[in-house]
Amino acid sequence: MSSLGDARVESRLDDGLCALEIGVDEGQRARLLQLVALLHKWNRAYNLTAIRAPDDMVVKHLLDSAAVLPFIKGPTLLDVGAGAGLPGLVLAILKPELRVTLLDSNGKKVRFQRQAVLELDLPRVTPVQARVEGFDGQFDQVISRAFASLGDFVTLTHRLVAPGGQWLAMKGPAVEEELTDLPGNVRAVSCPSLVIPFETASRRLVILEGTEPSRGRP
Repeated sequence: MSSLGDARVESRLDDGLCALEIGVDEGQRARLLQLVALLHKWNRAYNLTAIRAPDDMVVKHLLDSAAVLPFIKGPTLLDVGAGAGLPGLVLAILKPELRVTLLDSNGKKVRFQRQAVLELDLPRVTPVQARVEGFDGQFDQVISRAFASLGDFVTLTHRLVAPGGQWLAMKGPAVEEELTDLPGNVRAVSCPSLVIPFETASRRLVILEGTEPSRGRP
């Protein structure tokens, strides 16, 4: 990136975080900017994302991910279909105590995740290359960003949500149609709109919980 590009990226990140009312220290800010630089560098060879311009990456990846921060409780979070590590990497930077597992079946994207974890010094983040059907564990929250329909998301990850845990699905504006396909033992508890700075497209976060007091393996 040129120095002009760097300045534009920094300005967009700073203004966006301010609009979201998210405060960061210098270390967190540096890691977020480094993440953009890594995405831009790797994207030229590995085609991690269709977003090419670094300042657009700030909006469509970093700020989009950061917008869900107020709803993250943890202490453990599984990012399903994490791709290039979003939103998990951003949330791990903004909430350092969070233990994040990034799950994706695509080898090149998981290789990027591992390099990002190493370079950004994120010891609480664990990249895993596996299909969700073959993965095991229990997490307080399971999040997805355009991974699957709500019905498929819940069905595929049901055993991975700890008792009393939540699903968080980042969706577009037409999510109401998908809500009708939820299993009977899962309910939507909230569906707030997310305002992404510099982004005109609508975004919703669907927060789901089980209706049973305890859920083990089916």
